[in-house]
Amino acid sequence: MFRSPLGPLILYTLVLVILLVQPSCTMAGASDKPHALPVEGDVIGTHDPSIIKDGDVWYLFATTSPNSKTDDQIPIRCSKDLAHWRACGFVFAEIPAWIKTESPKTTELWAPDVSYFDGKFHLYYAFSSFGVNTSGIALVTNKTLNPLSPDYRWVDEGLVFRSGADDNFNAIDPNLILDEKGQTWLSFGSFWSGIKMRKLDRKTGMLSAEDTRIYSLASRHKPERTEPPKPGLPPDYQAIEAPFIVHHSDYYYLFVSYDLCCRGTKSTYRTMVGRSREVTGPYLNSEGKKMTEGAATLLLNANQKWLGPGGESILLQKSGDIIVYHAYDAKTGIPSLHISTLTWTNGWPHAALDGDAPGSRK
Repeated sequence: MFRSPLGPLILYTLVLVILLVQPSCTMAGASDKPHALPVEGDVIGTHDPSIIKDGDVWYLFATTSPNSKTDDQIPIRCSKDLAHWRACGFVFAEIPAWIKTESPKTTELWAPDVSYFDGKFHLYYAFSSFGVNTSGIALVTNKTLNPLSPDYRWVDEGLVFRSGADDNFNAIDPNLILDEKGQTWLSFGSFWSGIKMRKLDRKTGMLSAEDTRIYSLASRHKPERTEPPKPGLPPDYQAIEAPFIVHHSDYYYLFVSYDLCCRGTKSTYRTMVGRSREVTGPYLNSEGKKMTEGAATLLLNANQKWLGPGGESILLQKSGDIIVYHAYDAKTGIPSLHISTLTWTNGWPHAALDGDAPGSRK
């Protein structure tokens, strides 16, 4: 039998090619399927979570629980593995005095949003009362999130801006995004005419004096038939809030929460998304329809175990992108922290909720 001296070389080359290609194919298949991460510890009561990593620790900030037995505001939870969480402090020992003066009906601080740039952590948060748009967004900063560091100190930077009864927007649920040019932008909004955006001065963290435009990013479409609003509250059909924007590949992605939160087993939150080439929009759903006209693509929806998944924030990281959010126990109505891997297919994100049917993917 004739045996070519190139035979072993060809065989070795084929084996090497298989070994090199196989892992990448496996990873591509795995990354296509999001999965909910198990969490335990101090996760009950987490609402509107915002997450960031400092050193080897993930820090998570959340809305102060109205059932808190202390005056502490904006609780902090810590984890070294994203699975085991413990309470590790708070931002304020009580509501700042100036907010008590500006907004006497405020009883807890809402929807913190944490980011890091220019050597400081920037935490934007909201103060208001339920169901009104006489609200405000404020800023507090810190050089580190490690409470053992001598540099650990929250600095109250004060009011960024506020909305009044005559405005057609609500200044709550802030989220900061740095665009491709390094410009800082703040999205915000809840009910009324929907999600808005203002340009910030990167040096001060306050509103830009050069660009004073209020950009409209997303809103809900008014149906032909609507129920009258409850006394003193905006109509339910306007329910869109909790914006969060990330830049991934060639697009900016706007995540929002549709429908109603904070109602226990009657909570109807669901997480939606759209994308845009420009940070200021227009944001479109997967069918190319505008979010300003009520369109959006579903990302997370309720299942038999958990209701109202929303109040989301996203962390893009080398070890894998994640989305953190709250959802309500379908039996007790108690909110809890949830984390899912965030995967991308054909330019769109996908996430999972604990209890989803096997093989399902949003």
